[in-house]
Amino acid sequence: MADDIAPVTAKTPAGSGSPGGGSPGGADAEYLRRRTLRRGSAGWLLLTGLGVAYVVSGDFSGWNVGLDKGGFGGLAIATVLMGVMYACLVFSLAELSTILPTAGGGYGFARRALGPWGGFLTGTAILIEYILAPAAIVIFIGDYVESLGLFGLTSSWPVYLGCFVVFIGVHLWGVGEALRFSLVVTAIAVAALLIFAVGAFTEFDASSLDDIAVDTSAFGASSWLPFGVLGIWAAFPFGMWFFLGVEGVPLAAEEAKDPVRSMPKALAISMGVLTLLALITFFAATGAQGADAVRSAGNPLIVALEGDGGPTALSRFVNYAGLAGLVASFFSLIYAGSRQLFALSRAGYLPRFLSLTSKRKAPYLGLVIPGAIGFALAAATGNGARMLNIAVFGATISYALMALSHIVLRRREPGLERPYRTPGGVLTSSVAFVLALSALVATFLVDKDAAFIALGVYAVALAYFAFYSRRRLVASAPEEEFAALAEAEAELTRD
Repeated sequence: MADDIAPVTAKTPAGSGSPGGGSPGGADAEYLRRRTLRRGSAGWLLLTGLGVAYVVSGDFSGWNVGLDKGGFGGLAIATVLMGVMYACLVFSLAELSTILPTAGGGYGFARRALGPWGGFLTGTAILIEYILAPAAIVIFIGDYVESLGLFGLTSSWPVYLGCFVVFIGVHLWGVGEALRFSLVVTAIAVAALLIFAVGAFTEFDASSLDDIAVDTSAFGASSWLPFGVLGIWAAFPFGMWFFLGVEGVPLAAEEAKDPVRSMPKALAISMGVLTLLALITFFAATGAQGADAVRSAGNPLIVALEGDGGPTALSRFVNYAGLAGLVASFFSLIYAGSRQLFALSRAGYLPRFLSLTSKRKAPYLGLVIPGAIGFALAAATGNGARMLNIAVFGATISYALMALSHIVLRRREPGLERPYRTPGGVLTSSVAFVLALSALVATFLVDKDAAFIALGVYAVALAYFAFYSRRRLVASAPEEEFAALAEAEAELTRD
């Protein structure tokens, strides 16, 4: 595979192995100097806030559609299984992120374990998730703003544009400022969820949890599984909504303070917070008014608080706080997408100009171009659910490949220095791998059109890599150097 990687040059012909007329070291140093992130900007607290911010909007809406697929019992089982998958994946990523603390995240891990093809497959899947998810969430933000009657708007596209312009602007200002903003908005959203739970639990009635009519034709149907055993599987993607995105924390490793220590700590705390929020939100919302009342609601927490009555002070507060939750996830997902795009571009998998950074060390094109794509998709389609389903499809592929990377590196390189070791080792990542594949198949049960659209995007990206960028990779990029070191060590062992 070494012949697939070329040193950096201003004009590198396909397959070329040396810079044109200059020193390889000098060319590489200048190339990387123009592609540098601000190091040491995020400690464990900001990283934890980032992990929760990725996900928190999913507690306010979206998960409840799983009740329409599997009923209370089906969604409960699906959420537990998906929670186990994310916990196992997070523990695996905690180990991998201490081995290679760079902006490449999952792409970097898979590059070392599975080669250039594996790295590109993983990085592309992550990119699909983090470009499509903000486009979906900004549509939900527009719906919220319109439903709340804010600014007198009757069309949502100005909201889409304003969100992308303002929040990309904050990211361009600097990563430290951006993550602090994200932490504040996330704290508001989390506080609102806790206050919602206190209010909703005062109306809790366990008998209303299984009030969805039973489909007697479904295999294994009961009051707890009204759509049968298959409903559990169909609810997998919605069980994921309580955790979707937390795996993006390692993308901040290159900008973190002491990533070897802070990354595992932030991942573990984020997962703990999200598990608690999932538990109380799920039970409080379904127990207050019943699973049937909230299963198709666009705003399930408000339905749970109001029932057949009118708005209350608490429901209004939670409604506005839901907007804060959406903003937190939108803002943080833009960050994640820009860092994955930055890493893939810096290594030559995508056009190299996309990884150029500003004087404030922000990958400005990596922020602006995905933002433009996201705005165009949101304004043209207005179909947030479809885009979120495409994002989930990309996410499940990346989960399987990242878990597989952990397994391969444990088996092939047992002596690799691991400052943090995953509890349970290969067994833990194997559980994540199997459940990720199960979730991938489940996406076809929910929205097969979205799954095939994602496959089409994947096919175009793979063609680009196969016919163009595969021969133009940058040897001096951190993730590529890390993989090349492994290949060199393997050759010495064989000799």
